[in-house]
Amino acid sequence: MSQYDLTVIGTGPGGYVCAIRAAQLGLKVAVVEKQATHGGTCLNVGCIPSKALLHASEAYEEAGHGFADMGVKVKPSLDLKTMLAFKDEGVKGNTDGVAFLLKKNKIDVFHGSGTITAPGEVTVTPEKGKAEKLATKSIAIATGSEVAQIPGIEIDEKRVVSSTGALTLPDVPKKLLVVGAGYIGLELGSVWRRLGSEVIVVEFLDRITPGLDGEVAKQFQRILKKQGITFKLGHKVAAVESSAKGAKVTIEPSGGGEAETLSCDVVLVSIGRVPYTEGLGLEALGVQLDNRGRIVTDEHYKTNVDGIYAIGDVIKGPMLAHKAEDEGVALAEILAGQAGHVNYGVIPGVVYTFPEVASVGKTEEELKEDGIAYKVGKFPFMANGRAKVNRTTDGFVKVLADKRTDRILGVHIIGPDAGNMIAEAAVAMEMGASAEDLARTCHAHPTLTEAVKEAAMDVDKRALHM
Repeated sequence: MSQYDLTVIGTGPGGYVCAIRAAQLGLKVAVVEKQATHGGTCLNVGCIPSKALLHASEAYEEAGHGFADMGVKVKPSLDLKTMLAFKDEGVKGNTDGVAFLLKKNKIDVFHGSGTITAPGEVTVTPEKGKAEKLATKSIAIATGSEVAQIPGIEIDEKRVVSSTGALTLPDVPKKLLVVGAGYIGLELGSVWRRLGSEVIVVEFLDRITPGLDGEVAKQFQRILKKQGITFKLGHKVAAVESSAKGAKVTIEPSGGGEAETLSCDVVLVSIGRVPYTEGLGLEALGVQLDNRGRIVTDEHYKTNVDGIYAIGDVIKGPMLAHKAEDEGVALAEILAGQAGHVNYGVIPGVVYTFPEVASVGKTEEELKEDGIAYKVGKFPFMANGRAKVNRTTDGFVKVLADKRTDRILGVHIIGPDAGNMIAEAAVAMEMGASAEDLARTCHAHPTLTEAVKEAAMDVDKRALHM
């Protein structure tokens, strides 16, 4: 039986990063992965392929609608098969990269389903061949999450698809109905809308993107509506009837009321994700779960069973790849005797539509709920020189700062390249910066990031270009 210091079950962003960091720190490490390729949901059927399609579809739409105004005259035609191949090429490059990194760091890889048969023992069962037992001092569960389903509605990945099926549709649906107005549904809805679909989004709540700052969410919905996406807020899906010709979706008001039926070609179910812990043997071991099926851990990612730890989507917190990565690094450092730590107050979130939406820290609603006195600074991209010449003026930057200390409490951006710009805010918050610090930092001109500086200046009502 092989002996390891750490065995990681799952090689998504949290798992493979945990394994690499542990190996860097001198631990003997093994990973167990049931899929043929590494990278988990994120690299295979999530973050990476969706961003490839977002990028490609954005280029297609810009070529068809924006190039002529800049003096570039083209008439694009869609080759969906090639676009999907472009996506697959990007996925392969990333998953091959993870395999290379594991090999480079001398990490032993076992393909198969991992079950914790006892504390300090992992049994790997491959699709073919005999099971193998690994002896290990510590076990890290990093098995991620799976698509949440609506009871009574079967996802067949043809007519009724999850985010996975929405990445491989062979044809552009004439009408796409998206169930759920969260990050994933809006991103994939945007992809197919750009490629020619009529997109309807049905959301149980009376707003889109729950968790985002309310003012940002309202502006976001207005922009998406202007782009052609239709919203049915405050409604739930009661039934889906599939046929060879399409699907009929029965929806009804969330609070009760008269039902209506919508016809479409494809239904995308995107109501969130749930922890994936199937087959790990947690019940037999007595590993504690909470009421949402998440593994309960302490501040050092330890479960109630000695030697068993968990990170990423299977524990509490936002289901984000970068959150899982930071937890993987922290756990590896803790196991190596160092002081691993994650600042959960500074984890950015991004919606990769166009324009992008990005946020870090507290929203206005959260600050009000917590009774924290704060100041607000805002700056529109309409007043930013670079955004004007690029014709990307939708959106704004919003900075929230403590009224007494001026410390930055939250930053929210809706606009071009928001996903990259939020990193500046995250660094500032990690360093405990004030709005004044951000306002007095010299920003290159002409750049979109000047809007961040101006929003910070507006906290004290001294923005220059508004």
